[in-house]
Amino acid sequence: LLDLVRQYGGIRDEIAAAIDEVMDSQYFILGPKVERFEEAVASYCAAGHGIGTASGTDAILLALMALEIGPGDEVITTPYTFFSTVSSITRLGATPVMVDIDPATFNISPERIEEAVTERTRAILVVHLFGQTAEMDAITKIAESKGIHVVEDACQSIGARYRGRQAGSMGIAGCFSFFPSKNLGGFGDGGMVVTSDAKLAAKIKMLRVHGGKERYYHDVVGINSRLDALQAAVLLVKLKYLDGWSARRRENAEYYDGRLSPVDGIEPPFVAEGCVSIYNQYVIRARD
Repeated sequence: LLDLVRQYGGIRDEIAAAIDEVMDSQYFILGPKVERFEEAVASYCAAGHGIGTASGTDAILLALMALEIGPGDEVITTPYTFFSTVSSITRLGATPVMVDIDPATFNISPERIEEAVTERTRAILVVHLFGQTAEMDAITKIAESKGIHVVEDACQSIGARYRGRQAGSMGIAGCFSFFPSKNLGGFGDGGMVVTSDAKLAAKIKMLRVHGGKERYYHDVVGINSRLDALQAAVLLVKLKYLDGWSARRRENAEYYDGRLSPVDGIEPPFVAEGCVSIYNQYVIRARD
């Protein structure tokens, strides 16, 4: 599904020109190049704002910090995910409440979510695993009825769609990772939060620079999590190709489906109705 050396070979000249532009400017942390990338990703995701971060993990952490999740709060999420999903909850002193997955999609089960909501529940941290979105209509309906927030861990799913909507655009905030092996991968770590809530966006921007709006004046205790301009430059080049690369992954997945479906004991990935997967991973089930 992914050959980074081959991918780089096809865009080498564009990448080199983008990096040279940053080197000539000597503007490495945040700045105009990062702002352009933030605007581009926000537009791509049909969100109002993009806030670049140092990693996908920090994107999740900052979204929860901005929502003021803390001790005594519960956040519903899935145990079937990468470590950073749950560690971001526990780092804030909140309690992760694990609910099981839909066995067909591997994503969090809406029915189980409703059963897990308590008076201490502040948010649902949904994971769009392996490049396919969770069942967001049912999840957002539960959240709205309970007055709680939905945060999307879309670190494996930039460009995935659910009933025509982009991953990351359906909750209060969507969190992305640009780790090199992602569909949109940089030349190192990087992440982003997208949101259409202007107040939340402003708060996340403040929190990513030690909690200050003005240099050396800090309103709250934040963290140091800034996307650097070199990563933004590389990712701006790659963003133009993202949909084409993801379409190619779907073609590859269709090929695998056709070859593996007749094999006894092998079950190809299931894609739910209304979902368009980007196949960050192609996960099969094998029976004894």
